[in-house]
Amino acid sequence: MEQDQQFLEYVVKALVDNPNDVKINRVVDEMGVLLTLSVNKDDMGKVIGRSGQTAKAIRTILRVVGMKNEARVNLKIEEPEGGERPYVPDRSVDDVIADLKSE
Repeated sequence: MEQDQQFLEYVVKALVDNPNDVKINRVVDEMGVLLTLSVNKDDMGKVIGRSGQTAKAIRTILRVVGMKNEARVNLKIEEPEGGERPYVPDRSVDDVIADLKSE
């Protein structure tokens, strides 16, 4: 296992509640190294973080690890199956107030 993949595995497993569900696929091509991360759908929020800050920090450090090894490293976080948020249509203020009054 390469250093970039080991680093990513170490960091992500420390963040999540289900470390056994962490899977990392490493592909090297002419563009550099692509690490594809797959985690349990319940842990997705922990990996991404508020406003994507945790994912951004992990990507930044992976780039530094890549520079040290003279490679360009990119991270793709896979959406877990069934992990998409359901579509919620916009509601008017009147609809929300009516719901509150009916409770």
